[in-house]
Amino acid sequence: MDNTKLERLQRAAKNIRLGAVEAVYSASSGHPGGSLSIADVLAYLYFEEMNIDPADPKKPGRDRLVLSKGHVTPGLYAALAERGFFPKEELKNFRQIDSFLQGHPDMKDTPGVDMTTGSLGLGFSAACGMALGSRIKGYKNRVFAIVGDGELEEGQIWEAAMFASHYKLDNLTAFVDFNGLQIDGKITEVMNPTPIPEKFAAFGWNVIEIDGHDFEAIEGAVKAAKECKDKPTAIICHTVKGKGVSFMENVAKWHGSAPNKEQYEQAVAELSAL
Repeated sequence: MDNTKLERLQRAAKNIRLGAVEAVYSASSGHPGGSLSIADVLAYLYFEEMNIDPADPKKPGRDRLVLSKGHVTPGLYAALAERGFFPKEELKNFRQIDSFLQGHPDMKDTPGVDMTTGSLGLGFSAACGMALGSRIKGYKNRVFAIVGDGELEEGQIWEAAMFASHYKLDNLTAFVDFNGLQIDGKITEVMNPTPIPEKFAAFGWNVIEIDGHDFEAIEGAVKAAKECKDKPTAIICHTVKGKGVSFMENVAKWHGSAPNKEQYEQAVAELSAL
C-alpha cells in the first residue's frame, strides 16, 4: 500500500473516530467503544473498497454493508457523513427527537444504511439473504457484515453461518470485531464464544485473522476474500475497544457510556493528534 493511500485511509479513520465521539457526546448517550474499534474497517470499506454512490444511495447492484452490531451507529454514521451521504453537522443531532440518526440503524430514513439492525444476530442473517438475493438477480456486488464478538453468543449467528456455507455465498464477507469486551465485561466470562476462527472454519467458512487496525492487513484480507470461491469469508479482526482514546481503550465501561465535557475534550485532543 503506497503512502498516499495509507495517509488517506488514516485520515478517514481519524475523522470517523472524531465524528463518533462528537455524536455520543452531543447525545449524552451511545456506544463509543465499539465504534472506535471498527473505525479502520469502516474507513477501508467506505473509502477504498465498496462500490457505492452517496448521490444514489439505493442504486441497484451496489455493494452492501450491514452493521449487525447495530448499537455502534456513531461509527457508522460518522463514516457515512465523512463519505458524503449527509452533512457532518447532523452528527450533533444523534439520538435527538425528529433526527434521522436514531440509536440503531434505520434503512428507511438514513441515507446509506442498507439494513435496519439492533437485535443482535439479525443483521448477519439479513446479510446472508442479501448475498443470496444478489446471486439470484445476477448482480456482481459484494455484501459485507460487521459482527460483534459478544454478538457471537447469539444462536442466530450460527444458523446464519450454516446457511451461508450451505449456499456457498462467496460474495459475503463478515468482519468480526474481536475486541474481547461487551457491556457486561470480558466475553470469555459472560458467555465464551471462543475459539472464534475454529468455529467459523467448522461451519465451512474461509477464515482469515488480522490486526483490525492495520490497513495493509485489512486490504490483504479483503483481496483474499474476493479470491476465495464457493465459501463465505470471515475476517477475524483483533481490535482494541475504544481505540485511539487512552481512557477508553480496553475498558468495558465505554461500551455504552458517553463522555462528560472534560473527557470529550481530552478524547478530541488525543484523536486530533493521531
